[in-house]
Amino acid sequence: MDHARLDAALDAVHRAGVPGVFAEVRAGDEVWCGAAGVADVETGHPVTAGLRHRVGSVTKTFTAAAVLRQVEAGRIGLDTPIGHYLPSLVPGDRGQTITVRMLIDHTSGLAEYLPYAYPSLKAFPDLASTTPDSLDDHRFTRFDPVELIALGFGAPPVGPPGVYSNTNYLLLGQLIEHVTGGSAEECITRDVIDRAGLRHTGFPTGTHVEGPHSKLYESWFGMIDPPRDYSVFDMSWVGPSASLISTVADLNRFFKALLAGEIVSSASLAEMRRTVRIVSQEGKLIDYGLGLHPVESTEFWGHGGTVWGGGTLAAASADGRRQFAIAVNAQRWNRLDESGRPQPHPIDAALAALYREAMSWDTVTNR
Repeated sequence: MDHARLDAALDAVHRAGVPGVFAEVRAGDEVWCGAAGVADVETGHPVTAGLRHRVGSVTKTFTAAAVLRQVEAGRIGLDTPIGHYLPSLVPGDRGQTITVRMLIDHTSGLAEYLPYAYPSLKAFPDLASTTPDSLDDHRFTRFDPVELIALGFGAPPVGPPGVYSNTNYLLLGQLIEHVTGGSAEECITRDVIDRAGLRHTGFPTGTHVEGPHSKLYESWFGMIDPPRDYSVFDMSWVGPSASLISTVADLNRFFKALLAGEIVSSASLAEMRRTVRIVSQEGKLIDYGLGLHPVESTEFWGHGGTVWGGGTLAAASADGRRQFAIAVNAQRWNRLDESGRPQPHPIDAALAALYREAMSWDTVTNR
């Protein structure tokens, strides 16, 4: 690794406007850790590479791995209709045609519940008109996943192709609970987090991030100015879809173990890497597997995630030689144009350059 180039790329993200950015890159036994900027804009307290962080939808890889562990145990059929297990949550024809696999790879056709949550539950930002009206009002609101699933199920079906939807992963959480008799969080912790030997990763037990962490600054496309801290938040609105807390070091350990076949079997890992074309939350066509997707190319596999005020991307090379995890304490910094589309921002280019540098091979191997 070129440590100087990684340092420069990390600093560029901070200079482009992110209050704090921290990362870890591993290549064999070599480890680079970096941090630039502040964890608190008021006190100026610096970020460090060891901070705990809300990792958003990176949680989906953990949840998918836990489901596949149950598949291996014979408790779940990957191509069994979800209505076989949860007929009350997914009744009728859709319950008989949507399989467990379709939930994991987002080809179920079940709509995202978030755009419907504001008018129905008077909660969350009104995503349909992109305003941040209720973020503060619902910091401490505890949501019932069954209610949220019903919103997604009751909305008009989407696709094909598949469309990325948190409704799918809330259903997977209910499926895990149904077949194990315990909570999804308990199962994911036992079968995935503990199996990977992660010491600083877990689901929140309240509204705070326990341990050293950064504040999380949400801009909501320039509508919150200056950006506001949302590190204190009840994450029941996403549950096993996006509520996990981790560190960049733990994420690297996890993805290395996963791609090495140490979390799920080699057969299950092959299923995870079988991709289909879906529409991302940003409206782009992407290739997506079972809670896992190629990052830039099929040499690296991982997942990204966002929460109010924070973002994460973590991935590992398929050959196990390199891993990287990058976290930022800001989100939705782009302004919107007249059509409501996010406009490019210098942070976007700086982050893309950091990702490329994190995935760069050394000159000795000429890769």
